[in-house]
Amino acid sequence: MSRTILLNKRPVGRPELSDFKFVTEEKPTITTGEVLLRTSYVSVDPYLRGRMSDAKSYAAPFELNKPMSSGIIAEVMESNNSNFKVGDYVSGMLEWKEFQKSTGEGLKVVDTTAVGQSVYLGALGMTGMTAYLGLTEIGKPKKGETIIISGAAGAVGSIVGQIGKILGCRVVGIAGTDEKVNMLKTEFGFDDAINYNTTDNMAEAIATACPDGVDIYFDNVGGAISDAVLFNINKFSRMIICGAIAVYNNTEPAKGVSVQPFLVKNSALMQGFILGNYAAKFPEATQQLATWFKEGKIKATETVVEGFDSIPQAFIGLFDGKNKGKMVVKI
Repeated sequence: MSRTILLNKRPVGRPELSDFKFVTEEKPTITTGEVLLRTSYVSVDPYLRGRMSDAKSYAAPFELNKPMSSGIIAEVMESNNSNFKVGDYVSGMLEWKEFQKSTGEGLKVVDTTAVGQSVYLGALGMTGMTAYLGLTEIGKPKKGETIIISGAAGAVGSIVGQIGKILGCRVVGIAGTDEKVNMLKTEFGFDDAINYNTTDNMAEAIATACPDGVDIYFDNVGGAISDAVLFNINKFSRMIICGAIAVYNNTEPAKGVSVQPFLVKNSALMQGFILGNYAAKFPEATQQLATWFKEGKIKATETVVEGFDSIPQAFIGLFDGKNKGKMVVKI
């Protein structure tokens, strides 16, 4: 038998465990051209919250009473496909199932002899490519510039900061606990970091941490933190809008400062993106990230939760800042 996690109902505000439903099905059998996969690691990511709502977005919403899906590492248990052999580990966008079959479309065999499986969901996967391509394609960092990152202790933010340091920038992170602030400075080499939960005036704190102003802002959270950054941007600054976890669970439109005056007077750029915009650059990004990882210039920090039953709770934990680096579930 095999268990599956379905979208039971659409969340109102913060997701709850009751929004998910577990069902048990017979383990699938494969036919010509198919492989049988056993899930090994599941990625849980903030963007999945948007897909749980029936609203226009860059990805189709999940359907009610249908399986959830995300980035997954799986082991090939049976194969009728010449591109995959039993014992291979593959990465791809797969459903939240213990066992599932696939034609192999969209799957990539990963080498687990040199690095752990889960790294391909983080630093050497979509997370790393999001950090690299967002920063380099939109931010276009120059040596000596100042980069500030919100959600800096998370999956993408921690990689962005490390890349910024490799490229010779001053890097400042924003996180939610003193422990995370310390981690950014001691483990990831950030020049400074701010705990937004213990800071009364974020605009002033950013000005202190960024005495030469902000040239690049990598935004993972939106909301009031991003408003505070606006007061510190330099002329020709670039603001990379990657996520908005601070407002994903809002039941009413978010309110904040008007960005237009800041953009106009600073000739500044604010651009949102999704990783798929840069699909043609995936090979370049993958190669560069792998090189930096092997050289020890990028560290992959993970929060690993164990057990198929834990997937929904791990996802919900993202909105409480439970993760340091990439949040993955080991099955």
